[in-house]
Amino acid sequence: MPSDLPICLSQVSVHIKHHVLLHGINLDLTRGSPTVLVGPNGSGKTTLLRVAMGLLTPTSGRITWNGQEIAEPVGRAFMFQRPVMLRRTVRANICYALGAAGVPRSKRNDRASELLASVGLEGLADRPARHLSGGERQRLSLARALAKDPTVLFLDEPTASLDPAATQSIEQLLLAASERGVKVVMSTHDLHEARRLAGDVVLLHRGTIIEAAPAAKFFTEPSTELARRFLAGDLLL
Repeated sequence: MPSDLPICLSQVSVHIKHHVLLHGINLDLTRGSPTVLVGPNGSGKTTLLRVAMGLLTPTSGRITWNGQEIAEPVGRAFMFQRPVMLRRTVRANICYALGAAGVPRSKRNDRASELLASVGLEGLADRPARHLSGGERQRLSLARALAKDPTVLFLDEPTASLDPAATQSIEQLLLAASERGVKVVMSTHDLHEARRLAGDVVLLHRGTIIEAAPAAKFFTEPSTELARRFLAGDLLL
């Protein structure tokens, strides 16, 4: 499948009525280890993910996917923070996603079994999806996103409100996807999670990028005062 990478944002801004959600964003998302967006609530993390996915059109600026300004999101998938489960079984949820991805009906059942096994839900295939625990729902949501065989996977705080065991399960799945060549771009409010997963870190505050750097440099030698304060646990208002 052709890749959407690199995804390049140039002076991207998003205004809704009188609210500035993003302002002057310059960011290149390229192949490699996960890119993790961090920052306080309302800093623009979710908006940036939606713009990069193509779910939201910028008010101004330019975004390209592999050099194209208009690109169908065939190689992109998005996992929402609170995924909606269809009123059907776990397997049927995945089969629906496979159908939407254009997988022939004759191949969906076998592919669904592969995806269920990859996220550890093979024993719950016939359970109603809405009866799953929070962690199980997140794993099912991840399996649905991976049904598209994406080259880029966007995730909005995928472990928010999960217990440590469920968080570890999701993180292991994301690292496995990254090792298979999927570009993971995710937001998190948890700096410990960012340390565990990130190859690159982007710190946002009030809709602007404060700092973007390799994770090792960001956590040991932040170059801005706001980044140093954020890492120290100060509230960025």
